[in-house]
Amino acid sequence: MDVYVQAIGKILTSSGFAGLTMGHILMLLVALVMLYLAIGKGFEPLLLVPIGFGCLLVNLPLSGIMDDGGFLRYIFYGTEHEIYPVIIFMGIGAMTDFAPLLANPVTFLLGAAAQFGVFIALFGAMLMGFSVKEAASIAIIGGADGPTSIYLTMKMAPQILGAVAVAAYSYMSLVPLIQPPVIKMFTTKADRAIRMDTLRPVSKLERILFPIVTTAAAGLILPMSVPLIGILMFGNLLRECGVTDRLNLAAQNEILNTTTIFLGLSVGATMNAEHFLTAATLKIILLGLVAFVFSTAGGVMFGQLLKKLSGGKINPMIGAAGVSAVPMAARVVQRVCQKENPGNFLLMHAMGPNVAGVIGTAVAAGVMLTLLS
Repeated sequence: MDVYVQAIGKILTSSGFAGLTMGHILMLLVALVMLYLAIGKGFEPLLLVPIGFGCLLVNLPLSGIMDDGGFLRYIFYGTEHEIYPVIIFMGIGAMTDFAPLLANPVTFLLGAAAQFGVFIALFGAMLMGFSVKEAASIAIIGGADGPTSIYLTMKMAPQILGAVAVAAYSYMSLVPLIQPPVIKMFTTKADRAIRMDTLRPVSKLERILFPIVTTAAAGLILPMSVPLIGILMFGNLLRECGVTDRLNLAAQNEILNTTTIFLGLSVGATMNAEHFLTAATLKIILLGLVAFVFSTAGGVMFGQLLKKLSGGKINPMIGAAGVSAVPMAARVVQRVCQKENPGNFLLMHAMGPNVAGVIGTAVAAGVMLTLLS
């Protein structure tokens, strides 16, 4: 009998219940909420499902899954050394059509203007007591680009990766809720009804030269941006050159999907109760919202300037698509414009600043790395 009692006692003391704390319980609830939003509401499911499940795994006490030699610890290696975000940029490049940007290059300025919130949040985070490197990592949330946020945070402030990643992907998924009120705040009904001329056709030569020239220019002007912009453009060259269809399909599908799973799990693995349940996390989530709102506002306000300079030919709403949430932000602009004028189609016009925003956020990250590393 004593043997059985001892065996039962050993099982109980080595079970997860023995190490379960209130913090673990709260984080398990957070994991369930993330899974609900992803599965039940469809908010960024390709990333929130792995992140939420990673959070679930790491908050099960005594599993050792994130300890040295644990499964998630090995998976995390790819995030820790910035491998996954860069590979995801290759997949994004392979899926992205830069023709709307090439057809109307002035919209590149809207992608730059939509980084306004990044710099507002940078100073706000410093005023709230974060170090300049932590502030830079928080501020980049305003670009609405999850891989860039993870890449910069791992280089500058890895201790806040979980909070930054969750904020970045949460606000990306909430683009359809956050952006319309901001757009309407800075535009009139007449603004939103403006029709834009049809975009010109873009030649195959332009499509091929764009990723090559952009990579060379970025490398010479801002070398720290090369890992992101260079690999983004490599993925785009696979798409546009016409002789690498198999590689293009692999970059868009198998490689991107596999990397997304590993990135999501490893980000979720940083959300253990000890590091995530802090006052700093709440500040980061608040500052991320501020960054995102001001980035949207900055894009729309610059759109107003371009409207005046073009004699009313540019709809200022497309500036809201200057954040990097591709193609969701462009679709939001299209949805808002059709409520005002059902026959108006701005989607392709909005895709110009939208894809420019991907480059703009990577450039902003490169600037911060250059100045602060």
